[in-house]
Amino acid sequence: MPTHDNPATFDVVVLGGGSGGYATALRAAQLGLSVALVEEAKLGGTCLHVGCVPTKALLHAAEVADAATHGAQFGVRSTLDGIDMPGVLAYKDSVVAGLYKGLQGLIASRKITVAEGHGTLVSPGVVEVTSSDGTTTQYTGTHVVLATGSYARSLPGLELGGRVITSDDALQLDTVPKSVVVLGGGVIGVEFASVWKSFGADVQIVEALPHLVPNEDVALSKALERAFRKRGIKFSLGERFAQVKQSEDGVQVELESGTTFDAELLLVAVGRGPRTADLGYEAAGVRLDRGFVQADELLRTGVATPAGGQVWAVGDIVPGLQLAHRGFAQGIFVAEQIAGLAPVTIDETTIPRVTYCEPEVASVGVTEARAAELYGPDQVETIEYNLAGNGKSKILGTQGFAKLVRRKDGPVVGMHLIGSRVGELIGEGQLIVGWEAFPEDVASLVHAHPTQNEALGEAHMALAGKPLHAHN
Repeated sequence: MPTHDNPATFDVVVLGGGSGGYATALRAAQLGLSVALVEEAKLGGTCLHVGCVPTKALLHAAEVADAATHGAQFGVRSTLDGIDMPGVLAYKDSVVAGLYKGLQGLIASRKITVAEGHGTLVSPGVVEVTSSDGTTTQYTGTHVVLATGSYARSLPGLELGGRVITSDDALQLDTVPKSVVVLGGGVIGVEFASVWKSFGADVQIVEALPHLVPNEDVALSKALERAFRKRGIKFSLGERFAQVKQSEDGVQVELESGTTFDAELLLVAVGRGPRTADLGYEAAGVRLDRGFVQADELLRTGVATPAGGQVWAVGDIVPGLQLAHRGFAQGIFVAEQIAGLAPVTIDETTIPRVTYCEPEVASVGVTEARAAELYGPDQVETIEYNLAGNGKSKILGTQGFAKLVRRKDGPVVGMHLIGSRVGELIGEGQLIVGWEAFPEDVASLVHAHPTQNEALGEAHMALAGKPLHAHN
């Protein structure tokens, strides 16, 4: 192991082993560069251990619970006897453990040096790692990539602890709460609300903005609200949190309007903040704004290293969509630039977004409102294709629609979906929006029958002026 007095030197030192960091490391090593990857906890970061993967495992367990509860509508005599939360947690942990083991093997096979410990950027090009026993080692890189991810945020004055929990805590609950107030109606909030409702809890969401999933097209938000109402998930919109009081057996949540809710737990799901504090960034010349690293479209921070390289930033610490696949793509993009390639700049509007509640919400491109801002209201055309006319959706018993947004006489610039399993459809949507396809281009493609994917073909046929199944 290198010592403090004899620092190890690499082409690339990556600070953070989450989606953005390990993607940078893997691609850089693949391109022949020497790489050190610094991680304080476990490789895989938020996504693998307390984010995407474990939450989706819970959501799948919730789907199984719903299938048992509603089996009679399909002619299956099934009942839900209850939720074995230790069993659910064991299933979730086994999924995470398998993927973690695979990632460790992949990193080792690429001969990437993994530095375990707390990393700090002590100067441009130098990361100091403090191990669990207190020893320090410095790693010098021609290039340094900052990829320190995010943490579960709270609100000013709202202290976490006890019965006030974050999504990290919620993933470890070994019992199903009888009742929960979810503070925040964004992606994290509606996903946990969906899980707990399927598990039998009474759920109340509080969202300060006018709609659930407020970053989505308003048509999706309204449809999700209708679906949640039907499922018995309660929500208050346009309501701000005031305070919470804890007791031995629950919480009382008060809103600014004076409305109060009593529940066993309060889940704080108000988003994630950038993990950049006390890591030496500003002292090394990296500019921060509200904690986010300021980088250009090539993800350069503008800080040069003594060896003629750059300090770069990827993932949740860079302003924009906080998505694992965005950080992953950015990591590959930065590694290829460091290696002297000329990768295409990432267009954030073509990054797909999925919320895995029931029903699922998926989108890519711009909303109708944003398209009107960009091109003018009279230069935008939209259509909604209802899944009621889709055979596979009818079989699954799901409701929803596919909404397309196009420039008048131009390409499709947005696709917005709601319904069971529609997250699996957004890949085609990414290609359509990313390659600036016209509805007529997609209408001529043959989609398999009966699939939900068929709905995309039908929607594009309708937008192209030849709606086969539309009623006159």
